[in-house]
Amino acid sequence: MRPPEALLVACALGIEHLALRSSRAAGPGAGAGAGPVTLLRTGMGPEQARRAVSAALRSEPLRTAAVIASGFCAGLAPGMHPGDLVVADETRGPHGTTPCTATDALVAALARALPGRTVHTGPLTGSDHVVRGPERAALRATGALAVDMESAATLHAAFAAGPRPVAAVRVVVDAPEHELVRIGTVRGGISAFRVLRAVLPAFLEWHRSLLLPRR
Repeated sequence: MRPPEALLVACALGIEHLALRSSRAAGPGAGAGAGPVTLLRTGMGPEQARRAVSAALRSEPLRTAAVIASGFCAGLAPGMHPGDLVVADETRGPHGTTPCTATDALVAALARALPGRTVHTGPLTGSDHVVRGPERAALRATGALAVDMESAATLHAAFAAGPRPVAAVRVVVDAPEHELVRIGTVRGGISAFRVLRAVLPAFLEWHRSLLLPRR
């Protein structure tokens, strides 16, 4: 597998795309040492994510791109708070489990980019609908740390298009003690949006680490 010169960051919602796009890391020189970064809005749901990512990776600049699935998620573990970060060590979906690449390096990069923010690491499970109430407890019993609708499909589609580094980084927008009805209408949603605006420098640092020669 040759080093990925490009980085594809996929998200589902317009508000997620806005947060990532408006990151100050998109300013001049932010990507120095890393290949071009493409932000892709896939649309909501696993099937939309699968189709959008598959199509994007067929284009020549992105054929070998590293892929990060990002956006918001629902935390499953007690004690999680809106604005916490989740770095998946694997994603779980109907097509199986996809291991993530260089998780420790990504966690360290996020800690530097967002000092003081809690970063959780563990399995991220996929769903084809918004998960609430007792269903969250059932998913937690499987060992999953958080749930979202697109990450598992995104990473599965990425691997199906060819071997490449993949990762999933989500920001908790609600959790068992902090359920959210609508993103952006309460303090938790605003907090999560602000955190998502700040993650891109860590993504670029992780991508640069993939380009370093291996000893």
